[in-house]
Amino acid sequence: MTDLPTPDTDQPHDLIGIGIGPFNLSLAALAHGTPTTHHPLTATFYEQRPAFHWHPGLLIDGASLQVPFLADLVTLADPTSPWTFLNYLRSRDRLFPFYFAERFHIQRAEYDAYCRWVTSQLPNLHFSHQVDAVRWNNQRHLFEIDFTQLDDEGEAEALGRAHARHIALGIGTEPHIPAPLKPLTESDDLPVIHSADYLHHRQQLLEAEHITVIGSGQSGAEIFLDLLRARPTGHENLHWLARTQAFAPMEYSKLGLEHFTPDYSRYFHALPESVRDELVPHQWQLHKGIDADTIAAIHDELYRRTLHGGWPHTTLTPGVSVRTAGRLTNNRIELHLEHTQQNTRTRLTTDAVVLATGYRERSLDRILTGLHPHMRRDASQRPRIDHRFRLDLDPTITGNIYVQNAERHTHGVGAPDLGLAAWRSATILNDLTGTNPYPLPERTAFTTFGLTPHTPHIPIHAPDLIPLTQNN
Repeated sequence: MTDLPTPDTDQPHDLIGIGIGPFNLSLAALAHGTPTTHHPLTATFYEQRPAFHWHPGLLIDGASLQVPFLADLVTLADPTSPWTFLNYLRSRDRLFPFYFAERFHIQRAEYDAYCRWVTSQLPNLHFSHQVDAVRWNNQRHLFEIDFTQLDDEGEAEALGRAHARHIALGIGTEPHIPAPLKPLTESDDLPVIHSADYLHHRQQLLEAEHITVIGSGQSGAEIFLDLLRARPTGHENLHWLARTQAFAPMEYSKLGLEHFTPDYSRYFHALPESVRDELVPHQWQLHKGIDADTIAAIHDELYRRTLHGGWPHTTLTPGVSVRTAGRLTNNRIELHLEHTQQNTRTRLTTDAVVLATGYRERSLDRILTGLHPHMRRDASQRPRIDHRFRLDLDPTITGNIYVQNAERHTHGVGAPDLGLAAWRSATILNDLTGTNPYPLPERTAFTTFGLTPHTPHIPIHAPDLIPLTQNN
């Protein structure tokens, strides 16, 4: 292993991004060519993976994004950017086919291809670079970033160090596996996989006699539908379990979608911590429900299989939790189930399990170990994050650490939503440069969240609000 030269030792970057998923890629696209007060912004981004891929295990044929194509990397902050989805289509001579397709929601595979196109155009994106540590250099008033360059096999090839005035963390999320099911995933010869790896194991799953899908969100629904379509009529042998009380549609009304606006993010951030924590679990249908078209497609496929009499060999059961799970001697899997409303328990024997159990934010603590004494935390020991997406650090650190998709506890359900990516990136760049390169709208929703909205977000023609008193 060798040490990489560090030519930036005396020329630090204005910004170093850690992680290149859609959110930091959005930041990189908007940062390209952005001026600061005295010079063009210098920014570089590191990613440990060898190339950009967005949820490759879930790029199921026909699966669509749940946000419109305008929720690309840049459009909602700068529709004139060269990195828009429409410009991607233009570069591929596909504008007219897209125009006639009349698709507001594009396929996931197309979004992945668009993002990979952007990565091929942007400079200063360094893949196969694993960031190992971040420290604050008091003498130079800079962040020090230690990284390892990886070879084609993912092995350490060289070490390096870079310096930056500011950092943007976009390390993403990781698959969540409920505790009762973790032992099963640790066995290599059992077909128990997370939905994130579905396509990599699809053929193995289809060869199983009986398959169980756990999870009632969009991924669970898409996987159940894909498996259903691939199984012969009368021999489906599929079981779909969910903890939620119904296979519920996602809230997709026009006013409901205003929970994914900057206005709501600002409102949510201003709420007391205890109120925010109580609110988030009750908003699951805003982002964890199932697209209505997917529900309809599942029902249509099930109904089609009844045309010649009989019912498909499928079981769809909501309101069920998995208490424990184990491996039987014949290499089958036994799930111990509990129905919350009936207060009943039973066992289910299956040959394969797909865990569509969602994702969790990756902890910032590992990568920021050297900054732990400087980070301020809330009552639940989570990092405090201000309204401009900056970690709350003590005053001895003069640089900022911005976070992307790690702030649901402070900014609400919109944190992982692609529709807020460009706005958040623009907010970060406006704060970082101090030059307001991306003027942002003062108001983004018809809904006025709260009785006392923060200026300047009061509707222009709203009536005066009369404070409530004990006598009213």
